[in-house]
Amino acid sequence: MSSHSKHTGEGHVHEHHAGAVGYETPQAAIEEATRESVAYVPALYVGTGIDAPDMLTVVDVDPDSSTYCEVIDRIEMPTPGDELHHFGWNACSSSCHVEGAERRYLVVPGNRSSRIHIIDTKDRENPELVEVIEPEEVFEHDLSAPHTVHCIPEGKIMISMLGNADGDLPGGFLLLNEDFEVEGRWDTPGDIEMNYDYWYQPRRNVMVSSEWAAPSTYQPGFDLEDVEAGKYGQKLHFWNWEDQTVEQTIDLGEEGMIPLEVRFLHTPESDHAYVGAALSSNMFHLYRDGDEWHADNVIDVEPREHEDWDMPVPGLITDLLVSMDDRYLFFANWLHGEVRMYDISDPSNPRLADTISVGGLFSDRQEVQGRAINAGPQMLQLSLDGERLYFTTSLYSTWDDQFFPEEGEQGSVMLKADVNPRRGTMTLDEEFLVDFGTLPEGPARAHEIRWPDGDCTSDVWM
Repeated sequence: MSSHSKHTGEGHVHEHHAGAVGYETPQAAIEEATRESVAYVPALYVGTGIDAPDMLTVVDVDPDSSTYCEVIDRIEMPTPGDELHHFGWNACSSSCHVEGAERRYLVVPGNRSSRIHIIDTKDRENPELVEVIEPEEVFEHDLSAPHTVHCIPEGKIMISMLGNADGDLPGGFLLLNEDFEVEGRWDTPGDIEMNYDYWYQPRRNVMVSSEWAAPSTYQPGFDLEDVEAGKYGQKLHFWNWEDQTVEQTIDLGEEGMIPLEVRFLHTPESDHAYVGAALSSNMFHLYRDGDEWHADNVIDVEPREHEDWDMPVPGLITDLLVSMDDRYLFFANWLHGEVRMYDISDPSNPRLADTISVGGLFSDRQEVQGRAINAGPQMLQLSLDGERLYFTTSLYSTWDDQFFPEEGEQGSVMLKADVNPRRGTMTLDEEFLVDFGTLPEGPARAHEIRWPDGDCTSDVWM
């Protein structure tokens, strides 16, 4: 049976309704979205000593529900050892013009295995694994270690790949078609060496990609000598979206070590974006002036002294997002145990609005509801109306084990802050705690968060 007949079925008729793939505009997303009631969150057993496959969990985030803050369903992957990490949708707001497109399937790759899972969310509370792309199909294109999944126009799906088939450099980009068949590469091999995250802004004919390291470098864990040997990235690549070629590369230098997540403002006409450099813990504002792109360091997170460290501890900016109205920038300092909120009404001059401190190495708040918070805030997701910020605490299995070993032993958590966008404030919601340490198979690590109706870190507008 072809994959297409698997997930459309005989005689299936797509329903056409506003919101089948997303929203007409970012403002429509704010105004039309109903409050999130379930979240999709991967839960990992890689590196925990538990011989079980990773899973995608469905978390109840409806405060009026009897199962609020509980994992209400678990979709197990067929093979242990995937290291589920980032994942995304088959269609988003960029597909609004595509006849019959529907935001229905989650594309869930294993970063460690290079296996790609397709999950049907037609029943939102009980999704179903419908297809698996085996690693060999990926390796055929001399790629491995899938990371960021974006739906792109014409119903296709693009995944940033961090390594070649052997887990070394260069990385690149893999394309899937609308039937979840591997179509080939989007890029020309060798256009870039290192890869990590990317965001495209089609109206500006631009894509920006960032750099982590080769899978063979980061997967075993973090080694400072690898940084000194130049094995970690510090460059941004600006692509011509239509031509699929790199037009400009900016080397961020010493203050731009390991630039990870890239986020454009949501307004499709915008030429403004941000990237967080994890190791140097700086936030860069990206903008175009004429034909040239620029990257200005606009926020420095100062390292802090710690008695157990023989060097000052960097904040380690690991995730960031921009609110749907393009008013606020949020980012996580994983090692420090902090979330920051900046007013970016003037994108080139972010103004610190508020901070939350929980977990990590420095926070005074090391538990919620009596549950130890072993690591700092890491992956972030904001409600579409900008009033609730959710976050999990696991970064990557081997890195967790180095910096926060209890995270693997006790599992991670999902927490929430209430945001007041009018006042620019955040307050930790002490009533909200999802404990991934209590799953039947044993404690698990939780990573990225996605909403069924789209979110601030996946929707792009054409």
